[in-house]
Amino acid sequence: MDVSGGWERTARGAMLLGDDGGLKPTIFAEMSALAAQTGAINLGQGFPDEDGPFEVLEAARHAISDGFNQYPPGLGMPVLRRAIADHQERFYGLKADPDREVLVTAGATEALAATILALVDDGDEVVTLEPFYDSYGAIIALARGIHRTVGLRAPNFQPDHDELRSVVTDRTRLILINNPHNPTGSVLSRETLELVVELAHEHDAIIVTDEVYEHLTFGVEHIPVATLSGAWDRTVTISSGGKTFNTTGWKVGWLTAPNALLQTILAVKQFLTYVNAAPFQPAIAVGLGLPDEYFQRIASELEQKKDLLSAGVRGAGFEVSRPQGSYFVIADAGPLGFADAAALCRQLPELAGVVAVPVSAFVADEHKGEYASLLRFAFCKRVEVLERASAQLARLDR
Repeated sequence: MDVSGGWERTARGAMLLGDDGGLKPTIFAEMSALAAQTGAINLGQGFPDEDGPFEVLEAARHAISDGFNQYPPGLGMPVLRRAIADHQERFYGLKADPDREVLVTAGATEALAATILALVDDGDEVVTLEPFYDSYGAIIALARGIHRTVGLRAPNFQPDHDELRSVVTDRTRLILINNPHNPTGSVLSRETLELVVELAHEHDAIIVTDEVYEHLTFGVEHIPVATLSGAWDRTVTISSGGKTFNTTGWKVGWLTAPNALLQTILAVKQFLTYVNAAPFQPAIAVGLGLPDEYFQRIASELEQKKDLLSAGVRGAGFEVSRPQGSYFVIADAGPLGFADAAALCRQLPELAGVVAVPVSAFVADEHKGEYASLLRFAFCKRVEVLERASAQLARLDR
């Protein structure tokens, strides 16, 4: 541990192991299984309970009927690669060559895995924000990298710039930024993103951005790091269609990057899934071409759900964050007398018929105490489900 608050985790991958030394399930698997066993409302895992737009679903049906059921090209189908490049230019003014700078992957998770495994060598440091999506730590460990973090702390969950400067060093190989951020729902400011670019140049690091919630922000602008001056040549931008089109089970993701970086990543990706989701690729291409109104509507509807669940959780006695994006709201159980959110999450199905996830599952063992009373609730559910969950959570304050 150093005074910067950053932490190190060796390649043994301790976060992957249970007390018996065997691989342990993720917190999402544990909580989802608990929801299934008890019949509780699952607000732990971030998946919608409504289908995506008709045009996208229908395009998948047609693709299956039209015979798009065999291996697609290794880079991804041309129709989807073009749609991704067009999307980047349409929304952000980024010009990516669909034949040289776009790669289709099995969700954003594979894009992250292939990128980290391709670019990190034994002992290289990878800087992430903390809390961090659990696969980050696991993949960094598999790459035999050293994981260092910059803390995001309540109530605003924004990084301290001095801490960020102290954690990024000449040993840093990747700066991995999740924006909008899971689990906190924060959206990083332009000033923070500009600092990331500055530090990447100063220390010759590569920036990797996980932007799967890019269209799901509430009253704030999403700024892709790659749009900033000096960023494109050293940035791998990752996203997916699952969150934007309510198709998380399709696992269609992508990355855009300069060709030299992309080819290095492809060399690893081809030995992971090789290719995937042939009939879903043209369907996601249809989704990326939907009118602006669609993208505005999904953010607006999700914001209403966020407000609904936040009010319910607050009414149950929790202190509640104000997320700027993503699927999630953070609640502090301290005011209800629960100091251990992990223990509370295992009791919630009995106490309130609801499942959540403890934020401590997203942090290193050394820092779990800082987040011990915090829970993450997902609001990407039907309105009637959120209303019922809110009513059931009210039992906690009686």
